[in-house]
Amino acid sequence: MRRVVIASALGLALSLSLGGAQAASPTKAPVAAATPAQVDNFRLVTAEGRSQDLYRYQDAKAVVLVMHAVGSPEIRKIAPALSALQATYGAKGVPVMLLNSTAKDTRAAVQAEAKALGLTMPILMDDNQLAGDQMGASHVSEVFVIDPRSWSVAYRGPLNDGGKGAYAANAIEALIAGKPVSLARVPAKGAVIDFPDRSPAAKASFQQISYSRDIVPIIEQKCVACHQEGGIAPIPFDGYAKIKGFAPMIRETIRTDRMPPWDVDPKVGHFKDDKSLSPAQIKTLIRWVEAGAPRGEGPDRLAEVRHVAPEWPLGKPDLVIEIPPYKVPASGYVDYQYPVMDNPLTEGRWLKASTARVQQRQVVHHILSGLIPEGQDRLGGMSNWGGSVGGYTVGMESVVMPKGIGSYIPAGGSIGYQMHYTPFGKEVLSTQQIGLYFYPKGEKPELVMRENTIANVMIRIPPNAEAHKEVGYLLFPRDALLHTAVVHAHYRGTYSNLVLRYPDGTEKQLLNVPRYDFNWQRMYEFAEPIPIPAGSKLIATYIYDNSARNPANPDPSKEITWGDQSFEEMFFTQLSYRWVDETAAKQTNYDEELMKSRMVGMMDSNLDGKIQPEELRGGLGNAIRPRFAMADANKDGGIDVQEWEPIQKMLDANSQRRRPAPTTTSNAPGPVAAR
Repeated sequence: MRRVVIASALGLALSLSLGGAQAASPTKAPVAAATPAQVDNFRLVTAEGRSQDLYRYQDAKAVVLVMHAVGSPEIRKIAPALSALQATYGAKGVPVMLLNSTAKDTRAAVQAEAKALGLTMPILMDDNQLAGDQMGASHVSEVFVIDPRSWSVAYRGPLNDGGKGAYAANAIEALIAGKPVSLARVPAKGAVIDFPDRSPAAKASFQQISYSRDIVPIIEQKCVACHQEGGIAPIPFDGYAKIKGFAPMIRETIRTDRMPPWDVDPKVGHFKDDKSLSPAQIKTLIRWVEAGAPRGEGPDRLAEVRHVAPEWPLGKPDLVIEIPPYKVPASGYVDYQYPVMDNPLTEGRWLKASTARVQQRQVVHHILSGLIPEGQDRLGGMSNWGGSVGGYTVGMESVVMPKGIGSYIPAGGSIGYQMHYTPFGKEVLSTQQIGLYFYPKGEKPELVMRENTIANVMIRIPPNAEAHKEVGYLLFPRDALLHTAVVHAHYRGTYSNLVLRYPDGTEKQLLNVPRYDFNWQRMYEFAEPIPIPAGSKLIATYIYDNSARNPANPDPSKEITWGDQSFEEMFFTQLSYRWVDETAAKQTNYDEELMKSRMVGMMDSNLDGKIQPEELRGGLGNAIRPRFAMADANKDGGIDVQEWEPIQKMLDANSQRRRPAPTTTSNAPGPVAAR
């Protein structure tokens, strides 16, 4: 048995079970743990990589949690009865879930055994043991029937008594009927789950956690970048009094995985500038708060050092672009704004970084940008955009390219911006600037960074759908290296992942976002660029929650399709990559080859590389359906990327004919400050 021990400067030892520690023991007596008056909310990732929030089910008549462990004879024995319980009460709106608090079982092992036992309910991975500990759980197969009206435990004990009495079912029936549960406690008999933090020694050690030496370094490392004067968070963490006052909120936001706002799955991939808390940091903060958040001895660096957000986090820019101000109303919604200004550069420059300064963060959801070549329509929205010239979302204010890589901004033409404003109850004049950082004049990087998106404008989300899935992909025609990914959806987006499917059909998950949060848009930069062999697909999956259980859902009764506004939806994974054999001196047209797969990737829902008749979607699908046989040149029953090419050329030609002629009037160029 291996344990990782974290020791503070005071000699404090907090023992955390990682990588195969706490096993369920059939003989060890459990450390006594009382049933809490209320089960506190928690958010955990399931064995399949999805997120589950306990209080999401506040509208249910009951919630059932069953303690789980891989290899448990008790779980094997009751598996058929658990499936029957799920079938009976799931149909009545009662969620049945398993909770694995062993801190040793892997997701792969849990999934494999669940499949073998025919268990289809979510299995929550309580790797830090915080949920099971707070509930007072002690035995594998122990059942908790929770009353969402008070979040109290209405029943705890075995599922049944071996066939003679349906303890859990009787408790659920009572809650559904609004009656008291007649039998609330029955001793559990499964294997004991070891919770080391319940020992007297562990509890005593929690009282010794030092604010100065243990808590402040975590706050400085993971929180202060936002929680400082002028930062994007509303509360500056400027001393013990502030931390103590918000201690209950800190505990709650950590238990529900809302803070820090880093949505990627820690079990999938490795990323630069990882803002997540480690298991050790999570436990240190939670146990300190539960111990009463004692001040202890030592200096308070949060109070002694004034933390102020810099005006420009990357330093003074080489060029500042002033985006025209816009008056945002107090209510309603604002159509996307597309200000356009002359490109101020008189000679081409290589861009290495950009950052945004937004004065009214409450109203600016995002800023996108694109170069408009000389002679192209300035007022056509994003239709004529080229490469990005900086942007913004909350949590992604700056973009810095790796050393030796850049993107080229030519002289002339225009720069277009897409502005997404969201009223928040007060009329404000929104002002914003983009700062650009270039390689020195005459110097250019060795390599070129490219950008593209896996988008699916064909999405269609049924009314009241709780977990609607959509997929899309890009087929890479040449060897590439993937550097970053940005996941973007709107209010109904709840989950996304990114999978690399190699030419031989094997797959590797690159990115998993168990809980997508519309309020935070992060660019996830891989710790090492991911090789993408030619012929590989990058496949994005999104899951949307259009049900009443989604608190951000404006209207569950509506069918939702692609649209700009937040009450509509998007499927948009932005990628930054470079072609392996492309240099700044020898650029390629590989992006044009890549784009040939986009429409097939939108409609090919079974991911076999071609569009079958049943996969045709929307108005475009209806137009192609009568001509499908003609488009299917090789008569294999599907339209592949090569067969789609003439269709795309026809669509592009029609679009060009419908586009109005360029106008001579335009937005006045915004004032530009240059160094």
